[in-house]
Amino acid sequence: MKLQGMYAAAATPFDHSGQVWRVKVQHNFDKWSRTSLAGFVVGTLAGEGPLLEPDEKIELLRVAREATPAERTMILDVSCDGVHVAGKLARRAAEAGADAVVCVVPHEYRNMMSGPETQALFYRALADQSPVPVILHNAPLITSVDLGAETVAELSQHPNIAGIIEAGWSATRVTHLRSLVRKEFAVLAGLESQVWESLKAGASGAVLPFASAAPYATIAVWEAFRTREEEAGVDWQARITHPGSLVTDVYGVAGLKYAMDLNGYYGGPPRLPFVPVSADARREIEEAFRDLKG
Repeated sequence: MKLQGMYAAAATPFDHSGQVWRVKVQHNFDKWSRTSLAGFVVGTLAGEGPLLEPDEKIELLRVAREATPAERTMILDVSCDGVHVAGKLARRAAEAGADAVVCVVPHEYRNMMSGPETQALFYRALADQSPVPVILHNAPLITSVDLGAETVAELSQHPNIAGIIEAGWSATRVTHLRSLVRKEFAVLAGLESQVWESLKAGASGAVLPFASAAPYATIAVWEAFRTREEEAGVDWQARITHPGSLVTDVYGVAGLKYAMDLNGYYGGPPRLPFVPVSADARREIEEAFRDLKG
């Protein structure tokens, strides 16, 4: 499969009792689909995936797929440390309409999963079991486990492993990966602060939580790259870096959801044990997103 362009790591709408709110899922995906986002990843950390039950992930995927044009790529996050559980979820995802699945590097058994042989075995086994392509997700700043470049190169030869979301190191990592993997293997940026440099280094796009709140700003970076407008690309990167940091590193999913509410999407409350952002945080987010309205 071809992975190119900007993808939103989609937030999950909950009602005030903590249940997935189907109507608001439909609302968000309908509005996002009016942009030129290439696709969506549901059930990630930004979508509070670790707080969702497997059945909830599949239901979320079904609703999102129904509200999204068929040509937009729909990806489900099946991250877990067990091949059997991830494989089962991947098979259910395919039945529910997913075009691909993504899985972060297993990390609960940190000392046992840091070795390249174990990592490669996990992803090969998952790819063998999955009816749809598998995307790797390397996020060592979150997991404290790194997927080495040589391991990525080895896994890129598997016919059912389509690409990687790289969210851990500088943009030079993208250049290094591109020199090692097969031509068709996609390398996607995963950090808001490095989108422009990652694209210039060879990334074919990006998967960003920030795109849930400000898809047009995200797309502007991609369009500047596509049309080779260096000044515009640098400018848009500067515009998204600070607000992107606020809704990922600083205030997390609660901040992301508040930014969505500001921009006409439904963020709503995060799921327990998370709580809404404070009044001071709201003011900071409002100021950062003042020029990034939809």
